[in-house]
Amino acid sequence: MKIEQGVKEKNKDWEFLGFRKELKAPLVLVFGNRYALESPNILQEIKTLYPDGHIVFGSTSGEILESKVYDESIVLTAIEFEKSTYKVVSENMVSHAMNAEKLGSSLIDKLPQENLKHLFIVSEGTNVNGSGLIKGLEANLQAGVSISGGLCGDDARFERTLASNNENPKEGEVVCIAFYGSDLEVSCSNFGGWTGFGPKRTITKSKNNILYELDGKPALDLYKLYLGDKANDLPEAALLYPLSVHKPDSKEEIVRTILNIDETNNTVILAGDVPIGSKVQLMMSTVDDIAEGAAVAGTYAMRDRKTAPELALLVSCVGRKLVLDQRTEEEVEEVISTVGDETQIMGFYSYGELAPFAGQKECKLHNQTMTLTLFSE
Repeated sequence: MKIEQGVKEKNKDWEFLGFRKELKAPLVLVFGNRYALESPNILQEIKTLYPDGHIVFGSTSGEILESKVYDESIVLTAIEFEKSTYKVVSENMVSHAMNAEKLGSSLIDKLPQENLKHLFIVSEGTNVNGSGLIKGLEANLQAGVSISGGLCGDDARFERTLASNNENPKEGEVVCIAFYGSDLEVSCSNFGGWTGFGPKRTITKSKNNILYELDGKPALDLYKLYLGDKANDLPEAALLYPLSVHKPDSKEEIVRTILNIDETNNTVILAGDVPIGSKVQLMMSTVDDIAEGAAVAGTYAMRDRKTAPELALLVSCVGRKLVLDQRTEEEVEEVISTVGDETQIMGFYSYGELAPFAGQKECKLHNQTMTLTLFSE
């Protein structure tokens, strides 16, 4: 595996880490600020750098490269696989009438599954039901294939997100990168570091990712009651106080971020499904807890690996970034301390993270976690 990395900060030229390499047909991952990716020349700009590269774009709420976290920038990692192969496919939410499950199934239909090892998803982040997307992906996926990735971000604006597959970035796009080969080792994990507080309430009315009622009362009214004056800053304020969701049929609790609110219908729109009967509780965290959670995620990802990772793709939640504030890089440093400083690091801050729980294969949508995907050949 040959890897080249670079960053383009606002109003600056591209700066590459180390000497430029001659890469053959690389997979080029480009994560950047939404405004930067709206440049009409961005695809041609990257194509000039990698004429035979396959380019995947995703907008972010912050960019990660090595031990640094950037804002209003673009980072890229170009990868030449020496023993493995990859294939990239994409679909748009509009063409599937915003049905994420149907879209996920359509992506799998485009992929050969022989020797398929892993799927990495770069998805639009403001209108997708991440749980439905995973359900569609897994419906016809052969056993043993893992899934990870993230929902694109737009800082804390929640206006629109962009992604694309060998095109200029656009809204509604979901990109699936399939990795093949017996020589490829992939491991992934996630962990949060958030603590519940306040009473636990029961979801009494919901539909998919729309939360209507808790304990028979309007969910938005209750949520505003707990937030007090901070309710005036919704939906951004919700990033600091996500919901813990314990589904009736699950041992694990998942964390759900509020993507938007509907004042007219008095509802809360979350990043993934929240089934009726689930117990929910508000959550909060501290800088130290979040940094420690990142270290735990790294430890889980390294567990049982046969080879040292060459590349780590990090997807962390924008809510964690808001809590960490000036200490954001601490969680990246914690990851590096567990995966090793020889591993090349890239990633982004997201509106949702896709990964299995530790020791499991089935993918879940998470919020407010640090998610790692480690690659080596």
